[in-house]
Amino acid sequence: MSAPADDFDEFVRAYTPTLLRTAYLLTGDQHHAEDLVQSALARAHRSWHRIDDSPFGYVRRTMYHLQVATWRRRRIREWLGSTTTEPIPEPDVAAAADIRLILQKALAQLTDKQRAVIVLRFYEDRSVEDTAAVLRCSTGTVKSQTAKALGRLRQLMPSMAGLLEGRL
Repeated sequence: MSAPADDFDEFVRAYTPTLLRTAYLLTGDQHHAEDLVQSALARAHRSWHRIDDSPFGYVRRTMYHLQVATWRRRRIREWLGSTTTEPIPEPDVAAAADIRLILQKALAQLTDKQRAVIVLRFYEDRSVEDTAAVLRCSTGTVKSQTAKALGRLRQLMPSMAGLLEGRL
């Protein structure tokens, strides 16, 4: 039987890339994502002896809670991009990289709560109830934030509205 520290090291090596992708979608910034994953893993390390069933779920839930706490503490809103609104360029549907960049830019223009709901509902394919439990809010809040976020994404990316409709 391996030592608990060895188990934690194996866990970190195996799941860090996946956790970083999710953290990036939540924060919209690579450096903030790395900090978020590091903070969540530090908390998991302190509680590693108590985590029995799903360490990946524990760390991911910790990341969500840390990020929501960050959003609640933030008093000054950070604005990404310039103050002038520039139209998003028409994407080349054949180029997945272009679509990803456009979607990234549009996601950055959503509110923090809307972005979190979109990531949980569509990237992680969670139900409304699961999303509400992770974000510690009501199912009605999840539904309304999803509707507002999708409406905003349709405004920001009119050429991809059909793609958004097809995923729902």
